[in-house]
Amino acid sequence: MTEEIQSTIEKSEKDWLITLLLSIFVGAFGIDRFYLGKTGTGILKLITGGGFGIWWLIDVISIATGKMKDSDGKIVKEK
Repeated sequence: MTEEIQSTIEKSEKDWLITLLLSIFVGAFGIDRFYLGKTGTGILKLITGGGFGIWWLIDVISIATGKMKDSDGKIVKEK
């Protein structure tokens, strides 16, 4: 991805480190999704125990690599 395209992508106002820590420690309960404003998937994650651990792991990796988006579609990245 070129720098021109990267500069047009909007970054989320949500803090990347807080999102990552929430996902690591309480992500199985969907707290990271609630923090990002994704209430529906937060409830599903809560009910399934983080998708039986698989969904939790995918979210941790997505957040750590800067691929996770908030409820407005903005990327949660380290600032």
